[in-house]
Order: sequence, then structure tokens, then C-alpha cells
Amino acid sequence: FTERFPLKPKPQRVSSQHSPCGDFRPRTVWLGHPEKREQRYPKNVINNQKYNFFTFLPGVLFNQFKYFFNLYFLLLACSQFVEELRLGALYTYWVPLGLVLFITIAREAIEEIRCYLRDKEVNSQIYSKLSTRGEIPSSAGHKGRNQRVPADMIFLRTSERNGSCFLRTDQLDGETDWKLRLPVACTQRLPTAGDLLQIRSFVYAEEPNIDIHNFIGTFTREDGDPPVNESLSIENTLWASTVVASGTVVGVVIYTGKELRSVMNTSNPRHKVGLFDLEVNCLTKILFGALVVVSLVMVALQHFAGRWYLQIFRFLLLFSHIVPISLRVNLDMGKMVFSWMIKRDSKIPGTVVRASTIPEQLGRISYLLTDKTGTLTQNEMVFRRLHLGTVAYGMDSMDEVQSHIFSPTHDLPASRTPAATKVRKTISSRVHEAVKAIALVHNVTPVYESNGVTDQAEAEQHYEDTCRVYQASSPDEVSLVQWTESVGLTLVGRDQSSMQLRTPTGQIMNFTILQIFPFTYESKRMGIIVRDESAGEITFYMKGADMVMAGIVQYNDWLEEECGNMAREGLRVLVVAKKSLTEEQYQDFEARYVQAKLSVHDRSLKVATVIESLEMEMELLCLTGVEDQLQTDVRPTLEILRNAGIKVWMLTGDKLETATCTAKNAHLITRSQDIHIFRPVTTRGEAHLELNAFRRKHDCALVISGDSLEVCLKYYEYEFMELACQCPAVVCCRCTPTQKAQIVRLLQERTGKLTCAVGDGGNDVSMIQEADCGVGVEGKEGKQASLAADFSVTQFKHLGRLLMVHGRNSYKRAAALSQFVIHRSLCISTMQAVFSSVFYFASVPLYQGFLIIGYSTVYTMFPVFSLVLDKDVKSEVAMLYPELYKDLLKGRPLSFKTFLIWVLISIYQGSIIMYGALLLFESEFVHIVAISFTSLILTELLMVALTVQTWHWFMIVAELLSLACYIASLVFLHEFIDIYFITTVSFLWKVTAITLVSCLPLYILKYLRRRFSPPNYSKLTT
Repeated sequence: FTERFPLKPKPQRVSSQHSPCGDFRPRTVWLGHPEKREQRYPKNVINNQKYNFFTFLPGVLFNQFKYFFNLYFLLLACSQFVEELRLGALYTYWVPLGLVLFITIAREAIEEIRCYLRDKEVNSQIYSKLSTRGEIPSSAGHKGRNQRVPADMIFLRTSERNGSCFLRTDQLDGETDWKLRLPVACTQRLPTAGDLLQIRSFVYAEEPNIDIHNFIGTFTREDGDPPVNESLSIENTLWASTVVASGTVVGVVIYTGKELRSVMNTSNPRHKVGLFDLEVNCLTKILFGALVVVSLVMVALQHFAGRWYLQIFRFLLLFSHIVPISLRVNLDMGKMVFSWMIKRDSKIPGTVVRASTIPEQLGRISYLLTDKTGTLTQNEMVFRRLHLGTVAYGMDSMDEVQSHIFSPTHDLPASRTPAATKVRKTISSRVHEAVKAIALVHNVTPVYESNGVTDQAEAEQHYEDTCRVYQASSPDEVSLVQWTESVGLTLVGRDQSSMQLRTPTGQIMNFTILQIFPFTYESKRMGIIVRDESAGEITFYMKGADMVMAGIVQYNDWLEEECGNMAREGLRVLVVAKKSLTEEQYQDFEARYVQAKLSVHDRSLKVATVIESLEMEMELLCLTGVEDQLQTDVRPTLEILRNAGIKVWMLTGDKLETATCTAKNAHLITRSQDIHIFRPVTTRGEAHLELNAFRRKHDCALVISGDSLEVCLKYYEYEFMELACQCPAVVCCRCTPTQKAQIVRLLQERTGKLTCAVGDGGNDVSMIQEADCGVGVEGKEGKQASLAADFSVTQFKHLGRLLMVHGRNSYKRAAALSQFVIHRSLCISTMQAVFSSVFYFASVPLYQGFLIIGYSTVYTMFPVFSLVLDKDVKSEVAMLYPELYKDLLKGRPLSFKTFLIWVLISIYQGSIIMYGALLLFESEFVHIVAISFTSLILTELLMVALTVQTWHWFMIVAELLSLACYIASLVFLHEFIDIYFITTVSFLWKVTAITLVSCLPLYILKYLRRRFSPPNYSKLTT
């Protein structure tokens, strides 16, 4: 197709009237007369980059050094330029800092380049612009169909024969179904597209806003006779980020750049910082406190002699390794490995990690909040029930409905049939009327595609069943139309103004569409007025939710009861009704309706008032019930989550009965559990009484509606959350997207536990972004949720493995890695403290130059980092015993207790190595360095081996490679180590003795602990 406007207009200065702070104004856009423009508009380019070429380096450095610890290391490195504070070669401080910065800058640069290339691809798309000289490509030729709309525009013309086109809006509102869009009637009737520039016309558009489901505007043609004035609504728009799925379109741009609906709806999600990172930061602050205390103690033992304040700074530099600079880099790289493992897992194919900074969060989830439709269920509707009040038809009796439709008796006059046939005829005609209403009241369009045998044009002409595909904005509607086809009444054609149904005999019934009132979330109903061409009758059909329709249809005694019964079976219920109109009634309505649609102020209210004048005393025809089937393995997955100690809450926009039934069906609520259905409350007093009634129940699931929830949170937030958190399961129905996010926020605030939100639609995005971990399911409702989520899965059942295996492993590995990096730094700092104490508290470094850099890089980096591959149990065992996950919820892998144990181990080993070297060295100081440093390297390698629970080939390679690197590098370290001394037997036995004393007791303690107090996982592996 061709959109006739440039994607990249000439750069224009944004006027002061159109400030970035959001002072948006309505506008009048003239067709083909840019000189009449009243204001300037933003450039229509997409820019998702955080930096540009000039701000990249300053921006990245600022973001790094705004954190205290990075700034601390920078100040340490800078202090070495001061002669009195220098402790050794400059590179001993600048190389580690430079390495950390290089990795960070490289990662940011890669992200920025990827972002730039994505933006460039979108901004370089080619579109055709219509001018007085004909079509001018904005940068090259046309593109084919399925092209994305690059700016918000009003739909003027289409090449489609039926005078409408379809849009795919999955990237805008999260819905995968196609939306019908209509061109402006006046411009669609013009002979050619070039005539658009010959007429004198303009579009008035409201000020830009975030509402993607509504639009108010008018189209005016001044040179018409009489002048034409048409109202414009959402049906006449083509929003940016949607895709034209059929035909070609011509439009006029009304919003660009930051005024686009899609841009205005893009909120910057909060930057999620994992609980684990906060805990590590807390431990690092404790280490910094220890650094300051040790430095002060050293100066105090010197009795604050001389320039003691300089000595404090020198000791702060000397013991700076207490705060490990490599901790942040090791953890970031570890998390990248965890994310890579998740993506590579063949048992959860299609899983995407979008937030590689928080994979370990998956190992500590206490509350899982899930959507229902499309997440627990497939969002694939199957028609199950037709209820006419006196008779109901289920799946096993659909052949009776079919026989009524095939039967010609409904056409016979009543007087010619005997009394016995009258009843049959009445039911038959009622069935026929109900099926015809279901076949008419919808927004479904049959689309014909070539099937290899029949081409598209021929299939459309002959209504070929094998080539027909139904498109609609809701899977419910498609399932209803497919059902009417299965019983004999087939929707075979539809355009902007007419609809064709085919009867079982092959006869085509033609209907003219006079008005359509589309479904909205506020009205919860949709209506259509059609004229039967054969009889000339005008009928208003309507279908909608039972709560809304109950006040519209004539009084009856069965609607409420049967709706409840069907909802308890897990069916989604729609009420179908009709009203016959005379020609005069319709003409009166149309005049008032057109007038209301042309108003610019309060249009929605005025239009709704006019439509409501028709919605009275309608004849109730039938109820329809469709079933949304559960996704595969939902029940075992929920069972695993429950056994893992995770409480599951279901937050859905569906009705109470359907939500309760789905919760039971999915075993979210077990059969043995009691259910407390929270009565509807509207006042503080009612809420108080109902909460007291709920408090008296124990171990029962809670089911509450969004309205009641709002009242409870308004008056008794603390009490309600306290009671709800004690429930084994909670179901919140009729929830708005804002309420979903509010519940997540309250759970985080009240419990302090980690939450995970799972959803598949655009209405789940706010909940997903609010949760500590957001998981998007790629489903029928599009990719909006999965794109906004931290993790994206293709099926709900993959959640079990994501949490039980990857979440658990990531958390345990991150905890082991961080504690080992701290241990590595504390060991060498303890040795420095002992060394300084022995030599009269002198601020002299024990190791200098490459020794200090090599210690935390080439000599120990790979073995320590290989801990990211460690695991305590196989993935099959972790899935089989989800109780193992429950142990992690207490945060034991990284706690003050484990931190203290590692600190004591570090102090013990550092002291043993240093005192051992001082006791055993003979003549020269350089021998102390050789003995202690070699013992330190061997101790670190042995400690990694002691910590590992399941050996991986990379761990063995890392250990051997690190040892080989150290031995090989001794040749070049003659400045620090006596080469001849390390080849003697004396050196070898001293190093062996010191290493054994530092490590052997820990090996013995580990054996005794596993022997007499084994951890849970060890019982499963033996």
C-alpha cells in the first residue's frame, strides 16, 4: 500500500506555544495547503536512544560515578597522583577501575548501537507523498502491503472495493485481532486520489491526548454544494505503530513526533533494582565501615603521631581491597550468564530475558499475580450453550438447533398448522430469530484468501467456504459467527454498508447496515441497526454483558438466574436482544444521532444519550455461552507453585462467577478449600461488617470484585491486606488495569516480599511493570505485555521451570559468587593488616605492582567466576521437589549469618598465611612475599573446589588454567619474587604446610556438617 506523506518531514523548530511540557492544542489541517498551517509541529522521527554522540561518554561516566562506591574507587585512584599518598605504581589502582569502566561503557555502547539501528530502520521506511505533481516518494519508491503506519492520520481513501480496510493494532493496544477502519465518506467518493488536492477542505482534530480508543474531529469541504460537514471518530483514524492489513490507504497526517498516541502512551517503566543487589550494597557498606574502623585503629595504635591525618588516608588506600571493586562486574557478568542459560533452555523454548539485571529475583518470589484470560486460559473461544429461557441447547444438542434452521416451518403462517405444530413452530421461529441475531450483531468480516486452487477474486464472488477466514476485534465474536455457520446460517459477505447471510438452502439474505455502535469497555455492549432488503424491516440488535443488558431488556424472570448458572460452569455469557423500528422512528433517531456526532464538546455524552433513547424495552432473544479453555499444564504448574510456598492471586477483568469457576477448574482453589465470596459493599459500615465476617473464617480462599476491593482499600487498607495475605489463594474479578498495579504495590509495601506478575494483554502492562518480576505471555492478545515484561514466555507452564530451576539456581549462584569475591578481598586485606601490625603499624603495602592486579584477575578470576555454573541438584529434582524453592524465601543463601561466617573464614585464612610466612621465612623479606602470595593463590583455588557442589568441565579447566598462569608468570615477576628460592624444597614444603593449615580444617568442618546436619538438597542427591 502507499501512505502518501513523508515519514521524515523537513526539520522544524517547535514553537514556544507548543512546549515540551505538554501544552497541546487542537489543530486545523488543510488538504494540500501547507501555507495555511497555524502552528509548527514536532519532527516525525523515533528516537529511543539515551545518549547522542557527544553526550554518550559524559552520560555513561556520570551514571557510573553518581553511585558512592564507584566514586570512592575513582577518588582512590586519583589520590595516587598526590606524592604523599602514593603507595605504589599508578596502574595498581587505575587498571582495575579502567577495566570496570571499559566493560560498562562497552555494554552501554552495544545497547545504544542496537537502539540506533532499530530507530534507523523505522525512520528510514519509505512512503509516497501526494502532491499537485502526483506521487513523490519521500526517499525512494513505494512499499508493499503490511507496512506500518508512521504517523497519526485521518483515513481519506482506500483501494478496497468494500470501502474499508483492516488494521493490525497488536503493537498499540496488545490485541492481535484486526480492527475495521472507515475512510471519510466524502473523500472516498472522489474519482481519483489526485482530486483530494483539488477540493477545498480541512480536518479539525482535537488536541493530542493518550486515549487510543477515542477521537473527536470533523471533516469539512467548503466548495461542496451544499458544504459537507462529517464527524470523525476512532473509526476514521490510522494511529502510528498500527499495520494496514488489507488494501492501500491515503491519509492526512494530524499528529507527529511526541504528539503521537503511541508515544504519549509510552511511559518510562521504573528502573528495577533487585533485592539481592540491595542486600549486597548493604554488605558493602558494612565492609566500608570496617575499612574506616581498621584505618583509625592503625593510626590510634601509632598514638596519632606526626601527620596522622595523612596516615589515615594512606591506611584507607592500603586496606581499600576490603571493599571489592570487582564485585559489581562479577555480578553483572554472572547475571548475563544466567540470562543466557534461560534463553538457551530447550525445555522452555521462546523464552526471552529483557531485564538481564534481575534473573536472581526469580528465585525468591512469594506472591504470583496472574491474569486469567489468555494467561491461564487459551483465549480460544468455543461455543457451548444457547439458552432461550424455556429451552437450552448444549454441545450434545446442537443438531436440534441445526434442524430448526434447516426446517422451513418458520416461514409458514400460523393459521395453516395444527395446534401441535404451533409449539414446535414457536420454538423453531425463536431459534431462527436468535441465530439470525447472533449472525448479524457483530463486527466480524469474512475475508477470502487464495487457497492454491481458487484465486481470491473467484472465491469472493462465489463465497467459497474453503477460502473464507473471519476477522474481528474479539475471539468471542469469531466463535459466535463460526457457530452460526456450523448450524446453517453463514456470514458470507460484509462491507461498510451491507452484510450477506447464506441460508442452508443457498439463498442469500441481504441486509443494509444503517448504524453500528461498537463495543467499549465503558458501555460493555455493542449494537447494530440493519434493514432486511427482502422485507424492508428495520431492526435494532444488541448484545452485551448481563449486568448492563438486564436494565435494557423487557422484564423477565429467568435472565439473572440462568446467567449465574452459565457463569458457574465457566462460560462467558452474552445477552442478545432486538427491537423493531418503523421508518419514522429510525429517521428521527438518525437526525439526532448525526447532530450529536458533529458536536466537538461532550460528544461522547451526547452520542450515548441519543443511543440510550433506543435502548429501552428490548425483546430478550437468547443467552450465549462460550468457553475459554485452560492452557496446557496449568493445573500441575499451579500445584508446583503452591508446593514451593508461592501464593497465587488471580486478577481478572472477567465476572465473578466465571473467574471463580476458572479458579476451581485450574485448581487455583483446591476442592477441599472453602471459598469466601466477599459480598458487594459500597459504604464503610458494610465493608467493616464484611471484613469481620471474613476474619472469622480460617484457611479459605477469597473472591472479591473490583468495586468492593476499592471500598475496602479506601477505608480499611491495612486490615484487608493483612487478612488477604493469610489466604491460600485470592481471586479479584472486575479489576481495572490500575487496580491490578495497585494490588501489586500494596503487597510489596505490606509484606516486604517479592512479587511476580504474569499477563498477556495491554491491560496487564501496568501490573507487570509494577511487580518485582514481570513475566509476559505471548498470546492471542498480542505482544504488548511480553515487550513490557522483564521475562517473556510462550506458555504459562514454562513459569514452573523458570522459577524452580533458573530462579533458584541464579539466586544461589549469585549468593555464592558475591560471598566468594568478598572472601577473596578480605583474605588479602587481613594479610596486609597482620603485616602492618608486625612492622610497627607502617603504612607500607605487602604486595605491589602486578601481584596486586593479578591476584583479583588472571590468578583467581576464572575459578571464582566458574561458580556461576555450580548447582546443588539436577533440574529434574528441582522440578520434582518444589519444596526446595521454599527454603530460598527466607534469604538464607545470602544473609548476615553467612556473611559473618565468610568474614571469619577470611580472617582465619589470611592470618594463618601471613603468620605462617613470617614464622617460616629465613633471611630475606622477598621470601615472605613468595611464600605468602603462593599460599594465598593455592588457598583461593582450593576454597573454590571446597565450595563447588557439582563439577563442570569449565571449573576444572579454570582451576588448572589459573594455576598454570601463576606458575608461568613467576618467570616475569623477579622484581617481587626470588626465582631461585621458589625452586627449592624449602619453599615447597613451607607453602604446602601453610596451605594445608589454612584449608584442611574447613574441609573437615564441611565433612562433619554434611555427615551430621545435611542440607535438604543433599538428601535428594544421595
